[in-house]
Formats: sequence, C-alpha cells, structure tokens
Amino acid sequence: EFNYYTFILYSQVLKAEYSSPWKGEQQMYKLDIGWPKTPEHFTGQTFCVAVDSLHGLVYVGQRGDNVPKVLVFSEEGYFLHSWNDTVEMPHGIFVWNTATGSSVWVTDVGTGKYGHTVKQYSPLGKLMQVLGTPGNAGSSLIPLQFDQPADIFVEETGEIYVVDGDGGMNNRLLKLSDDYKEIWLTGTNGSGIGQFKIPHSVTVDAFGRVWVADRGNKRIQVFDKVTGEWLGSWNGCFSEDGPYSVRFTADYKYLIVAQLNINRLAILAAPPVGSIGDCAIVHSVQLADETKPHLVDVDMRSGAVYVAEIGAQQVQKYVPL
Repeated sequence: EFNYYTFILYSQVLKAEYSSPWKGEQQMYKLDIGWPKTPEHFTGQTFCVAVDSLHGLVYVGQRGDNVPKVLVFSEEGYFLHSWNDTVEMPHGIFVWNTATGSSVWVTDVGTGKYGHTVKQYSPLGKLMQVLGTPGNAGSSLIPLQFDQPADIFVEETGEIYVVDGDGGMNNRLLKLSDDYKEIWLTGTNGSGIGQFKIPHSVTVDAFGRVWVADRGNKRIQVFDKVTGEWLGSWNGCFSEDGPYSVRFTADYKYLIVAQLNINRLAILAAPPVGSIGDCAIVHSVQLADETKPHLVDVDMRSGAVYVAEIGAQQVQKYVPL
C-alpha cells in the first residue's frame, strides 16, 4: 500500500541517493554512470586499475578462481579483451608508455608459482619481464626478491619504483634503473622517519619527489627521487583510516587518496616545489558503504579518476567538472 509514510520514506531514499556526496560548495568530479558499458565483465574482486592515457585504454586487475585476471576496456567503457596467463593475484598495475610502445606492469602477491613478483606484459598479455623469484618470498636483493610487492610506478625514462610489501616481511621502497639494477633502497618495518608499516602505493610528482602511502602508519611519506632522501611526511589527515592509494591529478595540483575502511576518496592540495608542509584535504567524496576503494589511477590526459573497489567488485570512473 502506497501511503503518505511510504511516500516520505521514498523521498528520503531518493534524496539520499541524489544528494551530492561532496563536502564544501564546489564539486570537482561527477560519477560517470555509463562506465563501463558492460559491468558484468567484473567477475572477481577488482583490486587495481591503470590508465593508458596515450591509447585511451583502461586495465583492471581482478582476483578470483577461474576469472580473467586482467580486463581491458576503452576509456568510453567498452570491453575489449582479457588475459590470464601467469598472473596469480594482482595487487598493483601500471601502464608504461615510451616512444616505441606501451607495456603493462603488474605486482603479483600470489603464493603459488607466479607470486611475489613484479611482471611486465605486452598490452595483449604476453609476458616480457619478471622481477623477483617467482613463488619465493624473500628480502634479498640479488636476485631481486619480493614479499607481496604492493604497487609500482615507472617513469618515462624506465626507472622503476616499487613498494614492497602488502603485509609481508618487507616494508621498503626500492628504485631500480631501466635495466633493473638497484639505484637505492629505503625502509624497514617501523613507525620512525623513513620506516614503513605496509607501504601500499607509490607515485612520482613533476618536481622530483616520490610519494608513498604508508598505510599501517596512517601517513604519506615523501622522498627525493634521485637520492632516496626523506623529505617529509603527512600525518594529520588520516586518523580515521590510513591511505591506501596515491595518485596525482593531471595538473599535479592535487593528490587523490583512497581510504578503504571508511569508503572515501580524499583530495589533498599538493605542495609545489619546496617544503612538503602538512596535508590539507580540499574535498572528499563519500562512496557507498562496503564499496572498499583499494587503488586508483588518473587519466593524465582527460583527468578522469578510476577507482578499483574490492567490496563493490567494480571499477568506477569519475570525470572532472
């Protein structure tokens, strides 16, 4: 029976659904409800997402039994293809473009014969390079050995930054040359300066600084990309939940941080050159309960933000207004 009280309840539900999730006056992003066109392709837990801005492609890493581990969509949301070989449990994913082509890097935290590795694939899923000792967790560097490597960022030069790991024995940030030799390594388990508790995501800004989501310590730490020297940390913005993901907006003015346990994206003002200072959340978007945003990526051409959500088992696209 549709009575007055049902009507009031119904209005409140609609209001809850359509009221803006943004704090403050000005909205910065809106959800693209048409992306992807066929969400039924998400058949596992979507852990990570990477944008190939040059070619208009979006790569999604998902986990589960008998599901394709990497899905490829167009930026318009059309499903293109998927691949599965040699990927066990994807955690982080990154697209690297050069003048001669593009490749896809995946961090694999599986415990089987492919796990504990950082791997490079062709856009169609052909395995090109393996860093680490497959199936073998460890902390030695020669040969490179990882324990649940969480995330990777590759510069145009081919220099690589890896945060290792996602709850394993290692809590470190590693920089490798384009021929996979160690340039520098920093971090041990702890909460002091330059120490980590679950370094979970890594990115590099336009000013020569490396930003790490130090999840267990509920802070972001910043390092000089040339020397590995500690430059500062942001401790004040993550008391409710640690940062899970760090990615810059296309203009490098803001840092987008996912907070999984409170289902939130925080948008922080990024400092230009000079002092790191302390953090200021400019905006935040509150996602639905149990969405659990894990890792994000930004299209450096259009500015769109893609969010891999473990709880909702989907990737959502937010477009700048």
